[in-house]
Amino acid sequence: MGALGGILALLLIVGVPIGVSLAGATSIMVLFDDFLSFGSLFQSFFNFLSKYTLIAIPFFIYAGFLMERTGLVSGLFRFADSLVGWIPGGFAYATLVVAVLFGAISGSSTAMAAALSVIAYPELLKRGYPVWMSAGLIASAGGIALLMPPSITLILFGVLTESSVIELFFAGMIPAMMLAISDAVIIFSTSLFIKLPRKKFDIKEVGKTLLEAYPAILMPVIVLGGLYGGIFTPTEAGAAACAYAMLYGLIAKRGEFVKALGPTTLRTLNLTAIVFFLLGCVGVFQFFLANMGWPQMIADWVGTLGLSKMGFLFVLLATLLALSTVLTGVAVMVLTVPIYFPVALALGVDPIHLGILTALCIEIGGVIPPVGLNLFAVSGVTKVPLTTVIKGSFPYCISDSVVLILITLFPVLALYIPNVLVTSTF
Repeated sequence: MGALGGILALLLIVGVPIGVSLAGATSIMVLFDDFLSFGSLFQSFFNFLSKYTLIAIPFFIYAGFLMERTGLVSGLFRFADSLVGWIPGGFAYATLVVAVLFGAISGSSTAMAAALSVIAYPELLKRGYPVWMSAGLIASAGGIALLMPPSITLILFGVLTESSVIELFFAGMIPAMMLAISDAVIIFSTSLFIKLPRKKFDIKEVGKTLLEAYPAILMPVIVLGGLYGGIFTPTEAGAAACAYAMLYGLIAKRGEFVKALGPTTLRTLNLTAIVFFLLGCVGVFQFFLANMGWPQMIADWVGTLGLSKMGFLFVLLATLLALSTVLTGVAVMVLTVPIYFPVALALGVDPIHLGILTALCIEIGGVIPPVGLNLFAVSGVTKVPLTTVIKGSFPYCISDSVVLILITLFPVLALYIPNVLVTSTF
């Protein structure tokens, strides 16, 4: 185990991509193993990618990109602004509303942060919001997508641990709303010290913008409704989301949408290729660990430490947060989940609860310097200095940490909906 960890650490330090590092370290170890061959490594790579649930990932990535191209997200903003814009700091609340709705469509934290940077940031500045607050809010709100179904992070966790993706989807709903509420508390607190602008409430505008936004609102209704009713598997739900977004684009945008279809598809293929190559390398790494019996050895070793279930969780969460400051969320998952998951099961941790805690740590990691992807996404799109984005996102990072502690101490917050709905339906 020490040799594998040392080789892996060395490869990462010299800048070798995470997927190549995982497969490379494993291949070096196989050279000194009489019972494993490189052929078995190739087979484990493709066997891992053959999991049916993984097909949902490119579908939901594609659906999120199509939503950007068709202007459905802009319609959501106009509706949310008309609904809550009369409150002090109303457009900031509207940004949160869109984050929840768009998070239920895109499933990607960084994609949502980038989209909000293009659409919401100019409007926030135009309405008199400080630069630091606007950038920080967008960076933090993007993380809600990691908990809202169809979260790509939860799909990955489900595949890596063979847990129910549908139960993970439902388990993320209450924590996602808790994140939105905690962010709203930060906005409210800020509004006590800064005279944030607001507009007059106009019921006619609400009705008008609702008509514009209903196609966007309908998509998560279809996706989640299909999952609730057992009509869709997660993969089929992703395909339905793509079909809906494409049909809307062809009807509403016609020639303009057809021209944008090629570049949008290419973006999806590029991102999917990166994710799938990484996952295949994870399959190789998991195969080697399993054959060496290391997960069980680690579980036995942790058992000798006498940690309680809660003690183990707090140590694990601190470790995940620390790793999130130097690695991307996907890298943290693929490096740690195969190792800590068997240990957690041995201590009696619920796998669905554990998946939500892992996603929350990665969500907070998205706004923790130095490599929080959401920080860079917002800074890159808005041209705001990274230090300014960090300053604005810090209060939200604290409030999100409070949510993480609450979910850790009270698992029912994550498990209530799956226990009520999934158990009775499936």
